[in-house]
Amino acid sequence: MTENTENFEALLDQSLKKIKNFEGKVVNGKVISIDHNHALIDVGLKSEGRVSMDELRFCDKEKEIKVGDKIDVFVERVEDKNGEAVLSREKAKKEVAFDAFNQLLEKDKAIDGKIYGKVKGGYTVDIDGVITFLPGSQVDIKPVKDINHLIEQKLSFKVLKIDKERGNIVISRKAFLEESFKKNLKDVKKNLKEG
Repeated sequence: MTENTENFEALLDQSLKKIKNFEGKVVNGKVISIDHNHALIDVGLKSEGRVSMDELRFCDKEKEIKVGDKIDVFVERVEDKNGEAVLSREKAKKEVAFDAFNQLLEKDKAIDGKIYGKVKGGYTVDIDGVITFLPGSQVDIKPVKDINHLIEQKLSFKVLKIDKERGNIVISRKAFLEESFKKNLKDVKKNLKEG
């Protein structure tokens, strides 16, 4: 082997390690331009990536994203067929949120969110910009045919299951309501006296 070949192999190894260090990770990027549909974000790779403005508006309701802003994004792939990095703001928020949701699950605590859409088998719920899944059977204690009165209302939920590999967080309003009902029943029984 020549010295040039060894140098090339070393450079290639370094480059591949850098790629592996980015893919599947949350990294901080800088918004370098915005058009009507996408924000172009530089995360320190050889090419930038795009995130749809709809995704940014959903995940960052509290502030408007502008050129120069630094935001966390999830690197799905370092390069797609167009040579751009494949980035996701939603997956970055979910990745960061997994720890918080795990703590809620372990401590059996409730969290507030809003039902905003219907999907196969249930509903999507926005919890601080993180999309979670509410199975149809977990909407209420008794079966509910029409949930229109619940859409966009601030409601409390319990975390049922977290599947980090698939990126799913399953929640339940039913579990929260059952717990509240049991607690209220206990309080009522405590305050009841003979006669």
